[in-house]
Amino acid sequence: MAPDQLNVVLLGAPGAGKGTQAERIVARYGLPHISTGDMLRAAVAQGTELGLAAKRSMDAGELVPDEVVVGIVRDRLADPDTGRGFLLDGFPRTLAQAERLDAMLAEEGRSITHVLLIEVPEDELVLRIAGRRSCTGCGKLYNVTFDPPREEGVCDVCGAPLFQRADDNEETVRNRLAVYRDQTAPLIDYYDAKGVLRKVSGGGKLPHEVFTQVAGVLGDA
Repeated sequence: MAPDQLNVVLLGAPGAGKGTQAERIVARYGLPHISTGDMLRAAVAQGTELGLAAKRSMDAGELVPDEVVVGIVRDRLADPDTGRGFLLDGFPRTLAQAERLDAMLAEEGRSITHVLLIEVPEDELVLRIAGRRSCTGCGKLYNVTFDPPREEGVCDVCGAPLFQRADDNEETVRNRLAVYRDQTAPLIDYYDAKGVLRKVSGGGKLPHEVFTQVAGVLGDA
C-alpha cells in the first residue's frame, strides 16, 4: 500500500502526458493537484499581492520571479488538504526552485517522497505535439498520427474545420524541448542523488499502461 504521506513531484517534457497521469494520480490517491500555472492564473484573477507581482512579469513578457512562484506554492502547501500529501505539477522547474521547495518543506518536517519522471523519446513527443489539431467548432482534439479524424481537416463530431496552434509547429516544439532539457537535467540529477527519482516509460504506451507503472512506483499497483 501507499505510505501515509505522498508528496509527489511530476516531471516530464511537453507532450509526455503529465496532465493525463496527474488526473489518474489524483483520482487514485486523493491528492490535491497543485499546478503552478493554474495557481498563477487564479492569483492574478483574484488580485492578490503575489498575483499582482506575477501579472507585472507576465505583462512584460518576462518569467515570473522565483520568489513569487515559491510564495504562491508556500501559501498553497499551507492549506489543510495537503496534510496527507500533494501532487506538484509545473514546479519546481529549476534547481533553485527545487532547493527552495526542500527548505520550505523541511521547516514543516516534510519532504518530497517521490519524483516521477515520465520519459518519452523526443521524436515521439514532436509527433504528439506537432500532430495536434483542434476543432474550431466544438473544440475536440485530434492527432494526425495517433488519433486522426475520419476526413482530413474536418471534425468527426460537428464537421467544422480543424486547426493547428501556431506554437505547435515542429521547429517551435523542438525549441521547447531543448529548453525543457536545459532546465530539467539538473533537477533529474538533484532528485536522483536524493534517492527519490523514479523513471516511468511513457513512449509508445497507452495512458493506462503508463499509470500501471506509476501505481507500482507509488506502492499501490
